[in-house]
Amino acid sequence: MELVIRDARVIDGTGGPSYRADVAVDAGRIASIAREGEDRPAARRVVEADGLALSPGFIDMHAHSDLALLRDPGHEAKVAQGVTLEVIGQDGLSYAPVDDRSLTEIRTQITGWNGDGSDIDFTWRTVDEYLDRLDRGFDGHGIAVNAAYLVPQGTVRMLAVGWDDRPATTAELDHMKRLVADGLEQGAVGLSSGLTYTPGMYASDAELTELCEVVASYGGYYCPHHRSYGAGALQAYEEMVALTRDAGCALHLAHATMNFGVNKGRAPELLTLLDKALADGADITLDTYPYLPGCTTLVALLPSWASEGGPDAVLRRLRDDADAERIRYAMEVEGSDGCHGVPVEWETIEISGVANPALADCVGKTIARSAAERGEPPFVTARRLLIEDRLGSTILQHVGHEENVQTIMKHRVHTGGSDGILHGDKPHPRAYGTFPEYLGKYVRELGVLSLEECVAHLTSRPAARLRLPDRGLVREGHRADLVLFDPETVAAGSTFEAPRTLPTGIPYVFIDGRFVIEDGRRTDVLAGRSVRRSPVG
Repeated sequence: MELVIRDARVIDGTGGPSYRADVAVDAGRIASIAREGEDRPAARRVVEADGLALSPGFIDMHAHSDLALLRDPGHEAKVAQGVTLEVIGQDGLSYAPVDDRSLTEIRTQITGWNGDGSDIDFTWRTVDEYLDRLDRGFDGHGIAVNAAYLVPQGTVRMLAVGWDDRPATTAELDHMKRLVADGLEQGAVGLSSGLTYTPGMYASDAELTELCEVVASYGGYYCPHHRSYGAGALQAYEEMVALTRDAGCALHLAHATMNFGVNKGRAPELLTLLDKALADGADITLDTYPYLPGCTTLVALLPSWASEGGPDAVLRRLRDDADAERIRYAMEVEGSDGCHGVPVEWETIEISGVANPALADCVGKTIARSAAERGEPPFVTARRLLIEDRLGSTILQHVGHEENVQTIMKHRVHTGGSDGILHGDKPHPRAYGTFPEYLGKYVRELGVLSLEECVAHLTSRPAARLRLPDRGLVREGHRADLVLFDPETVAAGSTFEAPRTLPTGIPYVFIDGRFVIEDGRRTDVLAGRSVRRSPVG
């Protein structure tokens, strides 16, 4: 054997009781598991676990590392947490499939998520080419962690329809269906949407249903950031459940939160809705992160009509006083669809990153505070930021509720997803802390979940949703994507004040049996590759 992890407390991912065992690894897979009293395997290398917990590698069901995986070979933000697989292409916006025009537009639109990509060589246009690029990684040696990809519906609409707020023509819908099918044939695991982001939010339910029918035919799943997490949130969840039921498509609800004051304490209503659908035979899962604030771009809060035509059109409207006043009224009085139908509360909107270094003094301050310092109304400050930063500003939105977070994470179809945006001067700490935060705060400190139950949420449940039969469990024959951690000390190091601080209590992480974290330090191993959709059947 190449490796034996000796005397580990195996938490196998099933949710069942842990047990002590030696776990042997060979050729990238778990070769044998010897429980106490059985013959102990020998190996060329031995890691003495001394009772530390050994679990499957954690699967981040909602990641925004689309460019970070090609930018940073270390990728410690995720590797140090024990993440061995990320699902990217989220919220309907990513970098494949594209043409030259739409690539330029998407790079501008999600600069706040991933930077403008000026340091990336965009050699790809199709999903297949992007996944191949991930496989090559750095000098042909791969990437830090494994990555699965969702076809982004907003990017698809951008390519086939453009930025117009109108129904797709028959020809355009056929084009979108072909693009989705191509992406799934090339290895994508499903389809994502960002239905508070343009241009994806311009799609009708009928249009989305037809795309989901394509997804279902390939055995994939639909992962929507749905139309509201604020006013009308329950109706937005109901819409997604009904839409995927009509399409016969599996549903995975992205960052399934109930935010803003209108939803305080209403998580049980969401779970009642989901339980009824599950009892009726629906295939539904969801993910959440264990924090209260959300994170997105400042431009995302604008009303959708302000974004029609693309980023350049947004900037033209912001520079026009009459259009800017309409935008202000929609945001502050009516409650824009970009802000989930809730009038914006500037004291909850904190700038977490800017593209323009000249605006760095705004980072870490709310819009309300920056406006007060300048002696101007908050919308004037926000408008100036959007224009001077060319829509590149990232925000934290302090609108969550602890009781909702805890209630939802206990549900039987829950999985973990960081929604981690790694770009920006002061990113959300969830990017560096989601998985140890679950294990340290919500297992050890608060007892919301048992350790065995929590590990199942983070490993086997996501692997099942992704249809990965040889991942997500500590089982003979499975891939040796493993995490060795100390249940008594594991904790997120990241905070809102120091968001890039790495976690503690995770001394070893393995991908395909190779050490990617050893004695608490990142090695130079690049064991990650694209994980492509398993064929139906």
